[in-house]
Amino acid sequence: MDKTEQPVDLQPELDPANIVLGWLEHIYKLITPYLSSWTILQFVLIAACYVIAVALARLIEPRLEEHLRQIHQRPRLLRFLATLLRSTRWIVMVVMLWVVGGIMVKITWPSRSYFVLVAGQLVAAWVVIRVATRIVRNRTLARLIALVAWGFVALYISGAWDEVSGALDAVSLSVGELRISPLLLIKGAFFLVLLLWGAIALADLIDGQLRKSTDLTPSLQVLIGKVVKAVLVTVAFLAALSTIGIDLTALTVFSGAVGLGVGFGLQKVVSNLISGTIILLDKSIKPGDVISLGDTFGWISSLRARYVSVVTRDGKEYLIPNEDFVTQQVINWSYTNRAVRQDIHFGTAYGCDPHTVRKLARDAAGSVDRVISSPAPVCHIIGFGDSSLDYILRFWIEDPERGLTNIRGNVFLALWDSFREHGIEIPYPHREVLVRGPIDIVTK
Repeated sequence: MDKTEQPVDLQPELDPANIVLGWLEHIYKLITPYLSSWTILQFVLIAACYVIAVALARLIEPRLEEHLRQIHQRPRLLRFLATLLRSTRWIVMVVMLWVVGGIMVKITWPSRSYFVLVAGQLVAAWVVIRVATRIVRNRTLARLIALVAWGFVALYISGAWDEVSGALDAVSLSVGELRISPLLLIKGAFFLVLLLWGAIALADLIDGQLRKSTDLTPSLQVLIGKVVKAVLVTVAFLAALSTIGIDLTALTVFSGAVGLGVGFGLQKVVSNLISGTIILLDKSIKPGDVISLGDTFGWISSLRARYVSVVTRDGKEYLIPNEDFVTQQVINWSYTNRAVRQDIHFGTAYGCDPHTVRKLARDAAGSVDRVISSPAPVCHIIGFGDSSLDYILRFWIEDPERGLTNIRGNVFLALWDSFREHGIEIPYPHREVLVRGPIDIVTK
């Protein structure tokens, strides 16, 4: 080792090994006075409370579940009550531990009921955290958050948080003026998750209120919702960085790196983001519109930052990049008017009165449910065919998202029934086949 280099000695009070040993010694000193018959009695009482709570929960839960099944059209309340129902044994255990602890405090020294009261606090904290994390839709993420939160609460209730936080803060790494430690990373992750969750929840609440507004167009609702969500998420991210002491001016280097990445490899992503904003501003498409793009025909389910969700009649959901709606030809069946015209071609025999045929065709189309009365169906003669008078029947619908083939089939069926009832003949082509005798083949 170079003589100029001096070994770095940690201060004894900041040495992680000494901190852990001190923490264990503190716990030993804390537990030692309670290693008596009263301690064993408390653990027996805690176990008995759990067994009785499980037995009572099996009797209570079926009866409460019958009442929950009677709640309809209130999914949030039902979800909250269902979470409480699944926590019945823990709720009963909390009540029993508090009752037992209160009785023990009255009849003996408070120190002899320490573990019972701590167990009651820990179980109560678990119930509250479990119910609170049920608003997180992802089950795995909800359980992870619940375990982390309960671990922090358990350390705080047991009085061991100061020692644990000191041990986590003792190991650190300095980067410039920033000091990074495991405790700082845990705090940063906690505040980041908490603030991002709050920002997204608030953005979803605002977006739900915007969708209920009848004064805003669907495109404007989506645009405002996306802008609000982007602003709230950005503010939450910056606030989380600020809470752990990171200088926000250091993000200039990060923003430069992002700009370089955009220039080299993120052109398509940025193009789709900008195209999505253009689509929302010019209102060319909006949720609920029926569109045709290439071979895809369906209605728009939602507008996203990068793509548009288009659902077809066969249940397939196409995620089409926003750029395609800006650079390609798009057929919007309901851009200015939701009414869509359909044409049906048919023919009748020359012996049938064309005036009667036209009237029957209009009445048949008008009898179908989805065909609207204004504009009314019309029928015209378009030619004299080889074996029939050729007609075109035109009618309008206002719900193309419900399908086009099915409504055309219903109108054809209505025409068939009406023509059979009134004796209108639908001819078919006649062909004459001439059969000649065998041809003599002369061979040399």
